[in-house]
Amino acid sequence: MSKYDFILYAGRSDDFLERLRELGLVDVTCTGWEPSEGDRLLIASIEGRTKALDALQRFRDSERFDAAAAPFATGEEAYERYTQAAQERTALRTEIGQTEKAAEEARPWGDFSAETLQRLAGRGIVLRFFIAQRGVFEKSREAWNAQAPVEVIRQSDSMIWFVAVSHEGAELSFDAQEVKAPAMTARAAEAKVAALAERLRATDAEMSRAAVSASLIERDRNRLREQLQGLKATASAETAADGTLLVMEGWAESETSDKVDALLDEYPDVLYLKSDPAPEDETPVKLKNNRFARIFEMVGDMYARPKYGTIDLTPFFAPFYMLFFGICLNDAGYGLILLAMGLVMLWKFKDGMMRRAAWFATMCAAATVAVGLFCGSFFGLSLKEYFPEIPFFDFQGQFFSWALALGLLQILFGLLLKIVLISTTTGFRYALSTLGWFLIILAGSLAAGLPMLDAAWVIPGFTTSSPAFYGAIAAGAVLMLFFNSPGKNPFVNLGTGLWDTYNNITGILSDVLSYIRLFAIGLSGGVLALVFNSLATGLSPDIPVVREIVIVLILLVGHGINLFMSAISSFVHPMRLTFVEFYKNAGFEMSNRSFDPLRKLNQTDK
Repeated sequence: MSKYDFILYAGRSDDFLERLRELGLVDVTCTGWEPSEGDRLLIASIEGRTKALDALQRFRDSERFDAAAAPFATGEEAYERYTQAAQERTALRTEIGQTEKAAEEARPWGDFSAETLQRLAGRGIVLRFFIAQRGVFEKSREAWNAQAPVEVIRQSDSMIWFVAVSHEGAELSFDAQEVKAPAMTARAAEAKVAALAERLRATDAEMSRAAVSASLIERDRNRLREQLQGLKATASAETAADGTLLVMEGWAESETSDKVDALLDEYPDVLYLKSDPAPEDETPVKLKNNRFARIFEMVGDMYARPKYGTIDLTPFFAPFYMLFFGICLNDAGYGLILLAMGLVMLWKFKDGMMRRAAWFATMCAAATVAVGLFCGSFFGLSLKEYFPEIPFFDFQGQFFSWALALGLLQILFGLLLKIVLISTTTGFRYALSTLGWFLIILAGSLAAGLPMLDAAWVIPGFTTSSPAFYGAIAAGAVLMLFFNSPGKNPFVNLGTGLWDTYNNITGILSDVLSYIRLFAIGLSGGVLALVFNSLATGLSPDIPVVREIVIVLILLVGHGINLFMSAISSFVHPMRLTFVEFYKNAGFEMSNRSFDPLRKLNQTDK
């Protein structure tokens, strides 16, 4: 990145920012910007148009959309007319729901005249409406008649709807539920629902016109977003010379900074200073990865982007994430379903974030299929029973140790990256302490860990009792105890090293144990799949055709639930291992901002 400090007349700020926007290469710092009341209204307008575009897209996918509708003249008019139509539709839907409820409540009472009820009430005669259980009504009818005449309106096998003729203010002790007198008959309510539905259909024309004007609404939204960019840039700039001058900070990629220089050199009445970023600067970050690593940038962005000048860990955690996802799901059948979904998404989405999400799902699904076939699991079935000659991996019996081994491998890899990072930023001597820990963990893993995985994996001359092992441990101990703070007193380094030893031992131990979750999640998903298979065969009746239908239903529901829950766990827990264990041991430092240059916003920006 190249850093720029701009000094210009305040009156030229709008034109200057517009030129930068046309260039599309400069990120203007807006740190410390606090939106005013007007800015909040502008933000609300942008958000309103974004929600409108989403709603109109859903409307376009419905049967109510008329593609032949005439568009509006401007995006502002289209948005205003959409807002009015949307509010009217919301009110109509609410009224329809209330009227349908009123029709349902009035249906048992049949046809009656609300006007007649009002005239009777005016003469002091009140009809009160009750609902009672049939048994209670038949038992108590004579007693109730003694209080007020009772007339049955409707009856079912279990309930009685009846009215009592009384006078205003009379107290009736009926063991029944009194309900409010219906405001209209069911027939009148249904007629009102039909009229409201007709009015609702009438708004489809406005919605269709707004939908075909979506590009105009989007252009209008982008105009407001550009306006907000300018407000943020000028509001966060420093003022000088009694507000006559503005001082702005900007950033450009080093590869394109010559184009920025050319613009600034020809632009009148602007001074600029160009420099390299300093460590204390909040330099914006732009990731530059290959096609494979770009798929997993969406995972890293859920936490933070790396600080400028450090290592982008995306290409390094991506293979681990794929593998961990496959281990957690651990079923070739489930993997094939996710693979099919990913391929459908790839076919449907040709660009944008959804395209990247489709590739992410496809890659993780492929890893799941590979791990599932390696372990011999297919929708909870053990492939070993069908292909006994193939040596499938015993996940339940062996993977506990392998989960710890994978954890050690990723932690060692993270420490190695940390050594490289420290060496390139501050110097190799500042990485000696980390190198000492790397040697100790690596030596212990090779000498003690490998034989635990397989008794035959013993390195000749490097066991827990060999001189080479003790030499590696001693070298690592010296580095971590006496070289943790280069240039300080050795005794100070020793005290710091002992304190770090306690923290690092407990920290690394807990980090390694965290990887047991790979085994636990993979095992739980496999056990649930097996349980649903057993339920399908155990609960189905011994009736031809019916038995097969019940089996299919149980399998579909059971495996659907298991796939959904296991897929969520397989997505979340590898992410947790990445952000907590791997990032920590790799020395990850987060950035406060991403590189977002001022630019002309086209109609496809989201």
